[in-house]
Amino acid sequence: MVYFHLAIHLISSNQAIFMYLINKKINRIQKIKKKSFTELGIKERENLQEWIANYPESLGEEILIIQKEFSGFTDTNERLDLLALDKEGNLIIIENKIDDSGKDVTWQCLKYASYCSSLKKSQIIKIYQDYLNKNSNGANAEEKICDFLDNAEIEETILNVGLSQRIFLVSGSFRKEVTSSVIWLLNYGLRIQCFQVTPYELGEQLFLNFEQIIPVKEAEEYSISMAEKTKEDIEVQTETKSRHKIRVEFWSQLLKEMNQQSDLFQNISPSKNSYIGKSSGIRGLSYVFVAGKNCGRVELYIDRGETEENKKLFDSIFNRKEAIESSFGHSLEWERLDNKKACRIKFEDSRLNLYDKENWQDMISFLVRKMIKFEEAMEIGLTFIKKEHSL
Repeated sequence: MVYFHLAIHLISSNQAIFMYLINKKINRIQKIKKKSFTELGIKERENLQEWIANYPESLGEEILIIQKEFSGFTDTNERLDLLALDKEGNLIIIENKIDDSGKDVTWQCLKYASYCSSLKKSQIIKIYQDYLNKNSNGANAEEKICDFLDNAEIEETILNVGLSQRIFLVSGSFRKEVTSSVIWLLNYGLRIQCFQVTPYELGEQLFLNFEQIIPVKEAEEYSISMAEKTKEDIEVQTETKSRHKIRVEFWSQLLKEMNQQSDLFQNISPSKNSYIGKSSGIRGLSYVFVAGKNCGRVELYIDRGETEENKKLFDSIFNRKEAIESSFGHSLEWERLDNKKACRIKFEDSRLNLYDKENWQDMISFLVRKMIKFEEAMEIGLTFIKKEHSL
């Protein structure tokens, strides 16, 4: 009689996996011969698929098989091997191959995952009920799902939320183009795992070893966290590029209007930064426009390189505060910034939003008017410090 057993490999070296039988009586080990599924006459659907369907824990966690040979996709006759749920209610697409993964299995599974991403809870329950009607004497799908997920009521159960689908690839070996694409996809946050399944023979006994090779089981948590970080970095990078484009466009429009009314910002180019500045005519003192998500402002920025000198100039201008604010027509924010080298005098409106393009014209008109008035008012202080500090 031939027995099929689950076994754990004892020695692994790169791509070679060895299995040994321990003989405790004589204190020796005996090498178990690695075989191919083809050599043993083992079939993908009749054997491997059935073994996993009846013992899903072989894939390293508790999962619930809800359908075999699932073909319930609109406008396509494609079938995925096994469909399952994990303990969080996420769908798992399981694709099995025998001795070779083939070169297109990754693309095949991505298609299946995209098809399954739109399945609603009611559809998933029906899929499972159909499976139970064929394979489990019509047991109640809702009850079994609730039991599996440790939920008391089906109404409280959440299934297949968002882009939470997972992919399990199972094969005797994986081609490099498959492992390469899987590792690349992991960096984009796709939840995909590769299991290498290897049969062994010892006399009339057959053994079967499941090994998660991507991500390596011991480093799975690290791999997931790195993938999440990579995804976050890419999102930040994409968002940053988008912001840069918006800022350049905004400053282009603002400078065009500013240059029609004043010479202050002549020969200044649009910037990808959240600010653009122009020298006041005194080294280290600049007039600056600032625009962000929650503010638009005009300011005089003071930084001549030396903290003490910056504070003295700020204090000298501050001594003309009443006259400057009277000329400007509004109170200003006087930021001496004692814990920093530079100083700042500014007028800000927190209601302005750079990323609200519909209101750009109002925002630009406001900032241009305020900068022109701000420069006129600041000349009171700048004229004084030129004399007092011989600038």
